[in-house]
Amino acid sequence: MTFVATPLLTSSVMRIEPGWVDYNGHLNQAYYGVLFDRSIDEVLAPVGLGPDYIVSRNLSFMTVECHTCFVRELMLADPVRVASRILDVDDKRLHMFCELVHAEAGWLAATAEWMFLHVDMASRRTAPWPADIRDRLDALKAAGLPLPVPERAGRRIGIARKA
Repeated sequence: MTFVATPLLTSSVMRIEPGWVDYNGHLNQAYYGVLFDRSIDEVLAPVGLGPDYIVSRNLSFMTVECHTCFVRELMLADPVRVASRILDVDDKRLHMFCELVHAEAGWLAATAEWMFLHVDMASRRTAPWPADIRDRLDALKAAGLPLPVPERAGRRIGIARKA
């Protein structure tokens, strides 16, 4: 896999599995996370953060927070893909934003914002990114800087109370 710093990291087309459809006849909310997770694994592999990262370096990254917004229902026949971008990165954290879209019609189904921690698997504690990985993550962040901040990035959840 060749690394190229692009503003958006786009997954391959994914299919909804029949067991993921719930009694409402649409994709169950839990499986949006599966689609996002699979896409992140795919698009970060060229950065060096694929399945072999833990084997070769005994390092990994783990989700510490995720916020999903459900925009439109997905049905069994809907092909999907995910466009992801790096919003920020520091010594031990990675902040990503992802949009799950219908792969043919292009409409937005959901967004997810993720905060990951880089982890040394021997100690199970946070650790700095290796220089080569950090350089690639910085390049991806820089490539996305000309894009507007995603509308749903940084959202909070709560019920506004009138004074």
